[in-house]
Amino acid sequence: MSPHPHPPRLDQKVALVTGSSSGIGRAIAIAYASHETKLVVCADVRPDAHGTASTPEDKETTHELINKRYGEGKAVFVRCDVSEADSWQTAVAEAVDRGGRLDVLVNNAGVGEHNYPRLHLMDEAIWDKTMAVNAKGVFLGCKSALAQFMKQEPHPSGDRGWIVNIASVFGINGFSGGHGPYCASKAACLNLSKSIALDYGPDKIHCNAICPGFTQSAMTEATFKDEAANAGRLAVTPWGRWGRPEEIAAAAVFLASEDSSFITGIGLPIDGGYLAM
Repeated sequence: MSPHPHPPRLDQKVALVTGSSSGIGRAIAIAYASHETKLVVCADVRPDAHGTASTPEDKETTHELINKRYGEGKAVFVRCDVSEADSWQTAVAEAVDRGGRLDVLVNNAGVGEHNYPRLHLMDEAIWDKTMAVNAKGVFLGCKSALAQFMKQEPHPSGDRGWIVNIASVFGINGFSGGHGPYCASKAACLNLSKSIALDYGPDKIHCNAICPGFTQSAMTEATFKDEAANAGRLAVTPWGRWGRPEEIAAAAVFLASEDSSFITGIGLPIDGGYLAM
């Protein structure tokens, strides 16, 4: 019996997912493997899962869990600090060495805080760190993936590659509470995605962004455990709950599949209606 729970939509593609050790990135890496990717390169600063672990599997590293479920060699971990160009060279080389090529990049790694000071009281280091990971990291990842896409043979579909950047609804709308650096970084991610789509559409390279709303993850754990903060988020989400990483992952599968063959340059909100408010 096949370990895959559904017909494959990413059959034999080689994918690289950053921030894959927890939350949205972990869910995307696992979802990709479930759709029969040839290889998922799980890139993060460390392999161990972080955040709340409610089952024994939650404590397993992402690549080990994928290999256990879908077969040895289906995933590999590579250490990657997305703000460093050398890390990207290593990560892409790992994909090519083990998988023969790179088909899909998911720029998911990101940073954010539960409580920021107001901007006039904010240390410059907060801005620098946020932009280094959330904006520069996306730039470096796209640059590295695009270079590989352009020098390898196209995928059998005729397309050269797929980039899925995880932006945010706060790259579209601002958000109060000192979140200026985060909002600015995600706006950069979103608009870089659109620019790449315009520049590389003639090369048949897809570049799209996903804009999650309030989604449960290790990064947002402090917020959804804070009673007042949680109530505030739910009040502005018509669906009345937080999003789940698996719901973001489903969109990431779609945007890397043949089902999105005529889609590029979008920022897809997955937000329970937040942006409609």
